[in-house]
Amino acid sequence: MWFKNLKVFRLANHWTKHWSEIDQALASHRFTPSDSLSAVSQGWVPPREDDDRLAVNINGQILMALRIEKKLLPATVVNQEVKERAQVLEAEQGYRPGRKQLRDLKEMVIESLMPRAFSIARDVRVWIDPVNQWLVIDAAANAQTEDVLSALGKSLHPYPAEPLRLEKSSAQLMTDWSIKAQADEGFTIDADSQWQSSGDITGVIRYAKHHVDLPTITQHVENGYQCTRLALTWEDRISFVLTEESDLRRIQPLDILEERAQADATLNESERLDADFTLMTHELQNMLNAVMRALQEQRD
Repeated sequence: MWFKNLKVFRLANHWTKHWSEIDQALASHRFTPSDSLSAVSQGWVPPREDDDRLAVNINGQILMALRIEKKLLPATVVNQEVKERAQVLEAEQGYRPGRKQLRDLKEMVIESLMPRAFSIARDVRVWIDPVNQWLVIDAAANAQTEDVLSALGKSLHPYPAEPLRLEKSSAQLMTDWSIKAQADEGFTIDADSQWQSSGDITGVIRYAKHHVDLPTITQHVENGYQCTRLALTWEDRISFVLTEESDLRRIQPLDILEERAQADATLNESERLDADFTLMTHELQNMLNAVMRALQEQRD
């Protein structure tokens, strides 16, 4: 149940809703499957299968989930149908359809095929920490993050999320750490990194399972490159990749899950989810605080 990718925001200072109010607010935008003509449907779903609540309070930490359902039409199917209809239209009017006619044909084809399209649904989880004022989205794609932020804006008033205010850029921090071959206390540098130039022609150099030596790093910096992704481990407990957007990707607990598995042998599925979420939030709270100290987060 661990979050795999962290898009991190601050919970707004003025936002003081009790978790039970959150559940009531989300109910107005509960997920309903899309109708036959709708390409996308979004809404909140219970994050636990055995609990109908949309916002679940687990030891003071709140877990939510936004479901995004999309209808998928293969482009080859649409294009083939457009081609066949265009041939019929050409025969009827005596000349090839123009661009506008082809666009209109494509819209008609998509509308006619939509009821036969297959659906794919994905749940994007959200963690709200009222104590430490974190709002964290488990999303790798920016589009998913935007969907969640939009849904939060429709459901929760006042708006709960604020962007991080960082004195130091992640790229600057990761570059500095790489040059020193040493990160701040608690962090160790792992073997994956990405370097990117900022000139007119953007170059990208990626290293996988390879520690870059200092002469190579120095040359990259002299050529205008900065470290834009860096694999790190925190306190020998969690590995992750820090990005230039200050996102945390590829979250991987190390020995923590083995410790938990031994303790959770007698728990049922619901109890195990609660235990995992409690463990995850405790560990990530500490790690996020350490990351933000390194990035010199500014707070009121």
